[in-house]
Amino acid sequence: MASRYSEVYANWKNDPTSFWKAAAGDIDWIKTGETVFDADQGQYGRWFPDWECNTCYNCLDRHVERGRPGQPALIYDSPITGSQKTYTYEELLEHVQGHAAVLQDQGVGKGDRVIIYMPMIPEAAMAMLACARLGAIHSVVFGGFAANELATRIDDAKPKAIIAASCGIEPGRVIAYKPLIDTAIDLSSHKPESCFVFQRSQREADLVPGRDHDAGQLMQDAITQGRTVECVPVKATDPLYVLYTSGTTGQPKGVVRDNGGHMVALKWTMPNLYGVDPGEVFWAASDVGWVVGHSYIVYAPLLHGCTTLMFEGKPVGTPDAGVFWRVISEHNVVSLFTAPTAFRAIRKEDPEGKFIPQYDLSQFRSLFLAGERADPETVNWAIDQLGVPVIDHWWQTETGWSIVGNPLGLGQLPVKPGSPTVPMPGYDVQILDDAGHPLPANTLGNIVVKLPLPPGCLPTLWNADQRFRDAYLAEFPGYYKTSDAGIMDDDGYLSIMARTDDIINVAGHRLSTGGMEEVLAQHPDVAECAVIGIADKLKGQLPCGFVVLKAGVKREHAVIEGELVKLVREKIGPVAAFKIAITVERLPKTRSGKILRGTMRQIADGETYKMPATIDDPAILEEIAQALESHGIVATA
Repeated sequence: MASRYSEVYANWKNDPTSFWKAAAGDIDWIKTGETVFDADQGQYGRWFPDWECNTCYNCLDRHVERGRPGQPALIYDSPITGSQKTYTYEELLEHVQGHAAVLQDQGVGKGDRVIIYMPMIPEAAMAMLACARLGAIHSVVFGGFAANELATRIDDAKPKAIIAASCGIEPGRVIAYKPLIDTAIDLSSHKPESCFVFQRSQREADLVPGRDHDAGQLMQDAITQGRTVECVPVKATDPLYVLYTSGTTGQPKGVVRDNGGHMVALKWTMPNLYGVDPGEVFWAASDVGWVVGHSYIVYAPLLHGCTTLMFEGKPVGTPDAGVFWRVISEHNVVSLFTAPTAFRAIRKEDPEGKFIPQYDLSQFRSLFLAGERADPETVNWAIDQLGVPVIDHWWQTETGWSIVGNPLGLGQLPVKPGSPTVPMPGYDVQILDDAGHPLPANTLGNIVVKLPLPPGCLPTLWNADQRFRDAYLAEFPGYYKTSDAGIMDDDGYLSIMARTDDIINVAGHRLSTGGMEEVLAQHPDVAECAVIGIADKLKGQLPCGFVVLKAGVKREHAVIEGELVKLVREKIGPVAAFKIAITVERLPKTRSGKILRGTMRQIADGETYKMPATIDDPAILEEIAQALESHGIVATA
């Protein structure tokens, strides 16, 4: 079908207030107001300032009341533990009310903060929704985060309670959570009053008398007693959650998400961007500790009346590179949203896609990628193997939903591999030079969004208005600074080339590491890659490329590295001064799959660095240091 994107985007731009007021009609409000946007409130204005609502009601109660009580709401699939469970909307509401009753019994109420420290189990989503039901503000911390990182979040959020599981389970190991929590509480100056622990059979936790509670037993007791908890009305501008993201100072930034605008934006995206209908199964293969898990495992699918899927596993190794196709086939998933890293891992293990024909994927119709830049090689591989639209889209923890995408529900636009396509309604995306002047098409510069930001985006940082202004608004007045660099072409398609600190300066030339990664990924032996800029006395910086080879490649590494240097020289030119290609077994990543390029650069430059809190395996950093040294790059601080 012909895309309606241009018409819809023009409607938003001509009258943003009417556009979002109409979108708000898909949400059930306790109270509405005349004002849709108040430019005088907050840091850049506030959406739906006098309106009242409850997010949990919109996710659960209204569907139970209006014909969906028996529809599956949440499917749990855990290849790690070999268990599955499905909850209908009625059952999920029952469990959430039981959980809310337990919290209420310990004095948790409207405005209180609650830290959720959980693996990918259904109780994590129940905890989030129980907090929303009570008007409490949840802050999910990725399960298994180090104790000192958890302590910094406890001290910043000052939670009344912590909700946790006794352990998390990774392939081949069980991670006990309770000792980490106890250490974090010892380290923090703020002391939560209560800790609710869901005991898992793989490793039960010892409970501290007077503070700790067996959450699973108490919740089951409340369900058996038939306890109900009414939804607490909150203002649309009241916080739903605080989600911490890394800060340049080492102090995490608490991104605030409000209740009203968040619901309006996410509900709008499900039919218009993702093209998914109520009743269908939508799977975001992320983690509730990340923003994708908040937006598209828990809130958006349930707001829309979909069935959402919680997956406790990995794209490879649980048990093989076919697990995604097994889950899609078994649970009738129509749309998958995951990180490009997952597909690079699958492609590395199964480059010919031999697992795919083993499963019935006839109902599967779209794949969405986000979380990092989707390189064209991975996108093209997925298109060739799956035969469905593969949609790269770009957004941030701060925005909570897509800034730039290809709106499948409005009619798919032509794909340009390497570009997440065009701005969504609500986002006036522009490219500026360092002085804040607009740049012509096809010119690399700073990606910014003209204020105000749309509903669903952060209004500020938790208890840090000045830090919010300094981090996002000060450098380019009138705009939100994304800290990403990119190019917008003549058709309005955006290409994200790098974080602005990944633009390297080689002898006065501003070069994108992302552009070089695109070239390296074209080599037939390369599974994934990362390019960093390392310090050079003559040229300022030199690019250094790390590559992981596909499974089964037996050729000499030195030969492949020589081919890669030649390839970059051919595709980008001598100006890139690309002379260093290094083969490694693996790249250092966060648990969400983002490559830790900044830490790699610090190692290469001999700088002192702080061990990233989200790193998947710290041992990889030593491997990177050894690989650099083997190529004659000896870091000297």
